[in-house]
Amino acid sequence: MKRENYRDMTIDELELKLHQYKEELLNLRFQKVAGSLLNPSRINQVKKEVARIKTIINESDLGLTKLSEGK
Repeated sequence: MKRENYRDMTIDELELKLHQYKEELLNLRFQKVAGSLLNPSRINQVKKEVARIKTIINESDLGLTKLSEGK
């Protein structure tokens, strides 16, 4: 997903998406340890998505970006 799409989301939606990505990352790490991971590059993709979302949330907290509170 692109940054512009994340910026159109509310804080609650971003936090939900962040939670989903963190769960996926945990599952991918378990699959890696078990040796059943089919797409190892997906771990890096999910880590980058988590970082993007955290950056946007942090920018909002600092007042650098204006996110909507609700729809």
